Amino acid sequence: MDRFEYMEARLCEGENYLKRDKNVKIYDGDDKTQFTDGEVVLTTHRILWGKPGDIPKGLICLSLHLYYVFFVEEESGGVFGLGGPKRIILNLSPALPGKRPGPAVVSTYHFVKLSFKDGIDPAFYKALKEAIAAKAWERPAPISSPMSSTSPSSTPRPSVTPVHSKIRSGIVGIERSIEEQHRATDQSISVAFQDLKKLMEKAKEMVTISKTISNKIREKQGDISEDDTVRFKSYLMSLGIDDPVTRDTFRSDSDYYVGLAQQISDMMVAVLMDCGGIMSLADVWCRVNRARGLELISPEDLLNACKLLQTIGAPMSLRKFPSGACVLQLNGHRDEEVAKTTSEMLEENTFLTPVKLSQIANVSVLLAREHLLITERLGLACRDESIEGLAFYPNLFLRQTS
Repeated sequence: MDRFEYMEARLCEGENYLKRDKNVKIYDGDDKTQFTDGEVVLTTHRILWGKPGDIPKGLICLSLHLYYVFFVEEESGGVFGLGGPKRIILNLSPALPGKRPGPAVVSTYHFVKLSFKDGIDPAFYKALKEAIAAKAWERPAPISSPMSSTSPSSTPRPSVTPVHSKIRSGIVGIERSIEEQHRATDQSISVAFQDLKKLMEKAKEMVTISKTISNKIREKQGDISEDDTVRFKSYLMSLGIDDPVTRDTFRSDSDYYVGLAQQISDMMVAVLMDCGGIMSLADVWCRVNRARGLELISPEDLLNACKLLQTIGAPMSLRKFPSGACVLQLNGHRDEEVAKTTSEMLEENTFLTPVKLSQIANVSVLLAREHLLITERLGLACRDESIEGLAFYPNLFLRQTS
């Protein structure tokens, strides 16, 4: 929030209106602020935020210059980021000297979030990315009229060249194709979870039978030989049945989540050490359910249990990146070490994409992307974002020149 300024809601020289939206809340990093249920106006130079009715009257509002924004992304809601996007994350460069007073003198975060109560308008998000890429503040432009006499909806958009129009039309086609793929993926996930629910219902009956047989073996009831006992126990262990924590053994959900958190801690220590100290929560969910055999847990149960890891003194904790991705990482896992290792890989390979890094480091594409973003935030990498995709290069400014 230390990049925001208090300014009159009037256009500057060469500034034009683009889009507006309402019911918008501002987050300082991950922290809530007092700036809620406001109206946001996007121009070619700035993002303006104020209470409904204040901005059209030209009153004092919050102003954020777009030259501070070096990367924009959506934060998806829901468990594991499977819900619809409702927040825009603005990754910001450091505040410049001589900045006008604002709502905060200093902030520990280098990003802010715009939370849209009714969901992100695709047209607003597209206009924001185009305005940042256009960098209208770097070129001279004619003086625009004040806000009190012009509205965002009536202001014409800046014209584009025919070549740019062709490029944008191609990008729109790609974006539509990606949206169709996401829609098909969501449908597949819904069907998969319906099948998983049926499997869990059937698994309860199998677990009950297995426990009964296991108790009989333990008590050596009936004509069961020692060899049969060893063989059957191995079968049960291959199914993952080793007294997993279940909800019906606890009096309350809170006690269940604490017990589940302890089991996850004991189970995942060695796994996290083998994979570099960090793992996406989706992969953790698969590993935990594989180890539990037929006593499966839901994503919500895993998330609630992981939130309690720090309270039980576990050697790991749940972490949520600015993009919304959730991971489980060891307490000794440091961003500085990740950035150093990733920067060395950048030097060896000239440049890296998230897919290429995932293949080299043997991690998921999601984690590879976060590793590159961490390296960029710590100043050890520079991005190149184009229609061909996102790539990262070594930060050559760190090298001494003769």
